[in-house]
Parts: sequence; C-alpha cells; structure tokens
Amino acid sequence: MAQKKYLQAKLTQFLREDRIQLWKPPYTDENKKVGLALKDLAKKYSDKLECCENEVEKIIEEIRCKAIERGTGNENYRTTGIATIEVFLPPRLKKDRKNLLETRLHITGRELRSKIAETFGFQENYIKIVINKKQLQLGKTLEEQGVAHNVKAMVLELKQSEEDVRKNFQLEEEEQNEAELKEKQIQRTKRGLEILAKRAAETVVDPDMTPYLDIANQTGRSIRIPPSERKALMLAMGYHEKGRAFLKRKEYGIALPCLLDADTYFCECCRELLDTVDNYAVLQLDIVWCYFCLEQLECLDDAEKKLNLAQKCFKNCYGENHQRLVHIKGNCGKEKVLFLRLYLLQGIRNYHSGNDVEACEYLNKARQLFKELYIDPSKVDNLLQLGFTAQEARLGLRACDGNVDHAATHITNRREILFSNPQMWWLNDSNPETDNRQESPSQENIDQLVYMGFDALVAEAALRVFRGNVQLAAQTLAHNGGSLPLELPLSPEASLSPPATSPSDSAGTSSASADEDMETEAVNEILEDIPEHEEDYLDSTLEDEEIIIAEYLSYVENRKSATKKN
Repeated sequence: MAQKKYLQAKLTQFLREDRIQLWKPPYTDENKKVGLALKDLAKKYSDKLECCENEVEKIIEEIRCKAIERGTGNENYRTTGIATIEVFLPPRLKKDRKNLLETRLHITGRELRSKIAETFGFQENYIKIVINKKQLQLGKTLEEQGVAHNVKAMVLELKQSEEDVRKNFQLEEEEQNEAELKEKQIQRTKRGLEILAKRAAETVVDPDMTPYLDIANQTGRSIRIPPSERKALMLAMGYHEKGRAFLKRKEYGIALPCLLDADTYFCECCRELLDTVDNYAVLQLDIVWCYFCLEQLECLDDAEKKLNLAQKCFKNCYGENHQRLVHIKGNCGKEKVLFLRLYLLQGIRNYHSGNDVEACEYLNKARQLFKELYIDPSKVDNLLQLGFTAQEARLGLRACDGNVDHAATHITNRREILFSNPQMWWLNDSNPETDNRQESPSQENIDQLVYMGFDALVAEAALRVFRGNVQLAAQTLAHNGGSLPLELPLSPEASLSPPATSPSDSAGTSSASADEDMETEAVNEILEDIPEHEEDYLDSTLEDEEIIIAEYLSYVENRKSATKKN
C-alpha cells in the first residue's frame, strides 16, 4: 500500500509538471472512455520511474477515473446543489476503501451518519464520522459545521470485526455489546472531564494537591493560567491524556476523537502558552501517529503543517540543539523519543508524497536516533532486580546514556523528591466522600506492610492513597518514620470511617447519591488514565517504531536498487 501511494504521488507530480489533463482527449474520448494515448503515457512514465508498465498504467487510469468523477461531481454541484463527499472506510474493508457519496449540505450530521451507515453496511450507532479533523456533530447541519463539496469523511468503527463474524449471531451480539460499552466509555470521559474542568474554572486550585490540573514549563515551574482559559486548558489536557491512554491500548478509533477534541480546546488557549510547553507539540505528533495507525494518513490534509508545528514548538521549548533542555535537566536523552517519532512521521509523509530523497533523509535520522535510544534488555532487568519499575528503568537509562549505575542513582534521586512531596502521587478526587468509596486494599497487601513493621491501620491508609501500590506505600512510610505525611489529603481516620447516614437520610437522597456515584465513576475513570510518572509521555519501548523504520527504509532502498539496475 505504501509503494502504491508513492507511485500515485510521483505520477500525479509528473502529470502536473507535463500539464497533462487526463479527462480530455487524447486520454479520454467523448464517451469518457480511456483513450489509446494513455498507454504511451504509461510507457513514458514507467521508464522514468524504472517500474512495471502495467502497474503504472493501472494507477494512471485510477487517477483519470477519479478526475472524471470529480469533474462530474463539480458540474452536478453547480447545477443541483448536491455535494459529493469522499468517504474513507476502515482498513478492514480492503475493497473500494475510497467511495463517493452524494448529499445535500442542509441535512444534519445524524442524517449523514445514517446515510453512510446504510450505504456502506454499518450499524448506525456504532460508527463515528470525522470531517475536517473534527468529529461530526449529530445535531447540527453539515453547513453549520463547515462541510463543503468534495470534503473527505473518515469512518471510525467502535467495533472491529471480520465480515464472517456477521454470520454468527452470538458473536454479532457480543460485538454489539462491546461497541455499546465503548460508546458509554466515551460519554463518561466527556462527563468526567467536564466535571474536572468546571471545578478548575470555579475554584482556586492548589497544583500541589491536584497535580492532574497542573501544567509546567520546561523548568518545572507551574504556569498560572488566566481563569478565562483554565477550563479550555483542563479539557485539552484531559482529552489528550485520555486519547494517549487509548493509543497505548492501540484503540485508535476511540483515541482519535479524544485527540481531535484536545486539539480544539488547545486552540482556545493563547499562542504564548502553546509555545511555552511541549504539550501541544506532543499532541500534534499523537494525532498524526493515530491517523497513520488507522491507515488514513491521506485524510489528514495538514499532516505536514502539524509536524512542522511540532518541530517549531519543540525548538521553542527545548532550544536550538536542545541546549535549554540540557541546561535544565542535564540531558536530553528521554526527549529524543519525541524527535524519533517526529522524524519517522516526516519520513513517512514525504514517502507518501513521492519525495523519496527527503523521505530517506528523515528515515535515516529516525534510525540513527533509534540506535542511540535502544536499551539492552539485560540492563532493564538489572534495574528491575533493584526494585525499580520497567518504565523507570527505560527513562533512567535513556537519561544516563545507558549507564546502569547512573540510572539507578537518577531514579533514586527522583524518588527522594517524590517522597518529600508525596501529594504528587495523589491523583484521586479531592472530595472526602469520593475517597471513602475507594476499593479497599487487599488483605494480602496490608499483611505485607505489617510484616515490614508498619501499623495495620496506617498500612491500609497508605495503600488507599497509592492505589494498592505496595512499593510506594512502603517507601513513603519508611521515609516518614512509619506514618503518612499530614499534607496528604487522605488520613487514616478518614479512609477507615465512612460517614454515617440514617435510613431516612439515605432514602431521601437516593437519587442524589446515584447521580453522585455516576459523577464519581466518570471522574475516577479519567483519573485512572492519568499516569503516575510525570514523564510517561516520554516512555516508549520503540518496538513499533523499529518495525516501521525498517519497513519504510526497505521501500526507499528498493527504489534505489531499481534505479541502479536500470
């Protein structure tokens, strides 16, 4: 598929340079059928590209047919007002992935979704439509959402299945249930983020007590956000974190709407803020990566713009050649992961655009960075045996150029900072009633801490604070003489004694409690995806990147080999 996109881009470039109009004679006759001159054109370009003449002829014919369809659609739109939308279907539908759909623009998004579902065989409630890098709003008309003639629409499925699954009723029912769960999850995400953003906008937030509502520049200093922008920023960051969580699980169809929503809310913030922190740059990379993983990169018309924006933002944040980053952190090893993905995506985009020289340059830069960032698994194992996590090991080794001893010291120093400020680990809702509804720690974990010499009640409270993480609970208690610091928002007494309610109170407030429970569930689901490590976005095994770099470099090398042979 990548090679075909490359040939399409090169042939389109040749046709433009030679000012060839395929929809006119001698390439198209009066009946819009292919003319004999197209074969001569295919021969000329196949010689130029050193590739199969039949393949070139086939692609030129596809370009010709598309040009005729576009011309017919344009004429139809001028005379009838009926617009044509190019629909990009999910990758699993290998046949005719690009399809044209005619529609009037005064219909609602819901009507368009229904038409797409009926035309291409989807169940209406289990698809989402992305147009102009935004999720289609069902209640507004297409005109109100800026949908125009010849626009591209991408279909995202909330269920992924093979065609033969439809023949089995039981499996069909299971996948419908799965899609419903995903849709509910998306709605809970929106509700949870709205609650958090509302709290941030209406109250004075202490960033030490609510780190998930904090944003810092590259010095680590918190940036104070004007109240007018605080809600938009909270929503942007929340949607980004949720989208990244879905990306990690490779649920790209759900991740993309979250990332696009994050982009929308970030754009409501001032330009100065977006240039000060790297969050917005990372989001641009995540969006382009998501389109690529969905095999729909061609739907993202501004992929080059997003990648250039990310590169510019990184330069503003980190300095030329990363010197500001090195001055502040002492190294830039972890941040190089971002540049590896940036160069890889720039290489892919250039290859798909037929720019093989630029593609080769970027892909080789990505390969060189991969060699620098590759981590010997035995070194990770050494750090795991010292009690560190795999994520800490990867980040520490990259920060210390692969030196195990230096990485161990680096991780330990970071932990000392965290144990001095344990509220940084507290990522739960600050409402005491919410805290009391947390799931009780397992008796096995409590016994582990008791065996280490800690009081059982304090052990249980610590496990509640650190969400059952025995290692963090033990190290924090040890660091603080066997007790929890007073600045933690959850004390042992609060955690062990839920507020008493009388039967009459309970009966009178059952509806309110149910609403509170739903809000708590929505908020907790957001907070569960907030990573404990503040550099989680810099952590990657690079397994996917390694495969993709090799794949695209092989395409480039094959092109070079074919040229040399000829």
